Formats: sequence, structure tokens, C-alpha cells
Amino acid sequence: MTLGIEMNGLNLESVSVEQLRELLAEHGVLILPNQPVDDQRFLAFLRRFGELMFTEGETPVPDCPDLNVISNVGRSTPPKSTFHVDTTYIPNPPAYTALRAVEVPAAGGSTLFSDQYAAYETLPAEVKEHLAGRTVTHRVTGVASDSDSSADHPLFAVHPISGRTALSLSAPARCVAISGLTEDEARDTVRYLVEHSTREDNLLRHNWSPDDMVMWDNRCVMHRADHSGVVGNRVMHRGMVASTHPTASV
Repeated sequence: MTLGIEMNGLNLESVSVEQLRELLAEHGVLILPNQPVDDQRFLAFLRRFGELMFTEGETPVPDCPDLNVISNVGRSTPPKSTFHVDTTYIPNPPAYTALRAVEVPAAGGSTLFSDQYAAYETLPAEVKEHLAGRTVTHRVTGVASDSDSSADHPLFAVHPISGRTALSLSAPARCVAISGLTEDEARDTVRYLVEHSTREDNLLRHNWSPDDMVMWDNRCVMHRADHSGVVGNRVMHRGMVASTHPTASV
């Protein structure tokens, strides 16, 4: 696929959600410039895709409990971010995540995305054969949670809309086991697969502008924020849409 598609002048109230689902399944990331929406319009747009989710331990947007705040305001050190997929430690992770730019820094603060279709397709044949049919155990990290939540997901996952296979991972600290492998083998395999997925030629970098909205399909991309060299406030509001399709394994 061509990772990322930009759509200018999109009417959030009337656009076909099915068309956007198809585009997200094909391109992974949907970039919507010049969308000066408030939280209520942002929520209304996301609800057209399905039920919204909220991650336990995140900071909710005031008066919008289905959205959470991502902010560097008041921090003495930059936030940490590694490539990951949101909330994979539950049985049904969100299908989609979206951000709207509330405050954009004068420099830095971009978001990177990796093409997990290409990551799978470019694996050596012997690696695909060795790992076919295996599952990964994802365990909660990075949020203040009272639970030790974990869930198993296919390592090679068939996208329910595109029918293509994606290399389904998250941050190495979250991927704590692979079925049929020892702990050391799993750790080394996850490290190799993440490095393979996030090589420079497999990435899209989005540099934020005021009023940008970006939505992505968690079933075929990973993402991370680049907090290096940020000058000024970086504030995003995030929403996540629940998955309604089971994930098949290869």
C-alpha cells in the first residue's frame, strides 16, 4: 500500500464512513488538514465509525470523557514514546485511533507511522514459516491501572476489510510472550520484528499543522510521537473506536 492518504475539504458530517473504512484499510492513515472542529464535532465524527473506547489511566478531556488529552504542557522532561498500537492488552483493541491538533508546537512533535502490511510482506520466507500461527501476549504498560491486564493476539493478522496480512505488534515492553517460544526467543524475536517494521523506508512522518485531524487503522499500522526538538506546547485530543470485527490469524 501507499502509507497515508490526505483528503482536503472533507465534510465530516456527510462523507461515507464505509468509503473511509476502505481507505483506512488500504492506506492505514487518513490525514485531514484544515478541520477546525471542536471536541463535540470530533466526537460526532468518530461515533459514525462505532462505539468509542477510553483507556483506563488516561487523562480525560474536561466535559468529554470519551476523549483523552495528550500534552507536554507543564512537563520538565519530554514524554517517552516508542512504536506501539493503542490498548492491545485487552481482548478487543480499538480498530481506529484519531487525534485532533489543539495546540501545535513551533517546531518538532511529529507523529510517525509504520506500514505493517509491508512489514509482513518483506519478512524472509523462513521467518514467516517459523512464526506462522503464533500468538503474542500483550500486557498493560504505560498507564496507571489497577489491573494486570493482558490478551493474546495473532502475530500475523488478516485485516477484516482489506484481506491483507499485517505483522501485528506493539511496543516490545508490552509484547511479553510468543506462543511456542522461550522467553529469550520471544524477546529477541519481538526486537527483530519491531526493528524490521520501523526501518526508515517503511515509515510515514506527519508534521502537524493547526486544525489537523489524523485517523489511523490500528490493525495495519504502528505509531509513535517524536518528542525530540519540540519547541512550544503540543496538545492533542485523542479518540478511539472499538473493533467490531474478529481478527483472523495466518
